[in-house]
Amino acid sequence: MRRLVPLLAGLMLSANALALALADLTQQDASGGLKDTLSQGAQLAVQQLGRPGGFSNDPERRIELPGKLGKIAQTMKMMGMGSQVEQLETRMNQAAEAAVPQAQALLLDAVRRMTVTDAKAILAGPQDAATQYLDRSSREQIRARFLPIVKQATDQVGLAQKYNAFAAQAASFGAIDAKSANLEGYVTDQALDGLFEVIAAEEAKIRENPATAATSLAKKVFGAL
Repeated sequence: MRRLVPLLAGLMLSANALALALADLTQQDASGGLKDTLSQGAQLAVQQLGRPGGFSNDPERRIELPGKLGKIAQTMKMMGMGSQVEQLETRMNQAAEAAVPQAQALLLDAVRRMTVTDAKAILAGPQDAATQYLDRSSREQIRARFLPIVKQATDQVGLAQKYNAFAAQAASFGAIDAKSANLEGYVTDQALDGLFEVIAAEEAKIRENPATAATSLAKKVFGAL
């Protein structure tokens, strides 16, 4: 029991020290560290996904035909129409890869607009709180930038128009969800999801190991959590 008392006291002191470290951060430091972290994640995501093979060579991010259309695609391949399906899926992934670099400026602008209030909520939030903020504040602007690029790329494939005609009917009886009924919209949303998933993974990595942050300020902020 006598040995336990100093141990418990030490644990309490350690907990207090961590709380003080977080409390000691200035609002400017907290905001700056979070901005550095989000900038790091955004740039990494754009670099990783916005290159040839960024989506198509990544098993977790590769964009394929959705829902039951994917099953129909497999049937088409068995019926000798596989080259058309593969051409469409290749173009879908290339379209996403071509669109992603357009996101960087919008993501960094959203980072710059982060307020002290935003920073406080993020620090008190879950593992992907910073990414959630970025998603809320930039997704629609990025989507508007992506859509025409994706449409231009997918329109070059004859099967794209057939996809839209067939998918609209498929959505009406529940074979696919409404969001997937338009090819350029579907590819754009898949590209956006992949982009924010990579940013969230980078945020989680930094929260778990602040030493992986690119700046000393970000290391300081997440080291205090």
